[in-house]
Amino acid sequence: MQHEMHFEVGTLNVRVQGLFSLKEAKSGFLEVLEAAAQLQAERVLVDGRMIEGAPAFMERYDYSEFIAEEVREHLVERKLFPAIRFAYVLVPPIRDPGLFGENVAANRGMIVKTFDTLQGALEWLDAPSDAQP
Repeated sequence: MQHEMHFEVGTLNVRVQGLFSLKEAKSGFLEVLEAAAQLQAERVLVDGRMIEGAPAFMERYDYSEFIAEEVREHLVERKLFPAIRFAYVLVPPIRDPGLFGENVAANRGMIVKTFDTLQGALEWLDAPSDAQP
């Protein structure tokens, strides 16, 4: 999986492409989180529409639990407040229609939402923080 990142106006934009690999997804997320912390990004937009493959149920769980824990640790260690908001733009089968991964991460305190359109993700990220679920 390849990750390309660029930063503009408080948002770290990440484009991911390639065949899904849990190991690569986790290591890529660590790079994204580190860049977001260094750039003091308030929002992260992950465009994963070019990711191929079909993650298994447990891979979705493992990834979602991992990213939520890493975000929590970064927030505590680096005292990054307010919390960073994450929007993922994904298409099936990477995006689970039941939003399982999103729910796993959100239930662990991460401010995250998945979308099937870039426009929906941008609107959610641009909404005032107090309007976030």
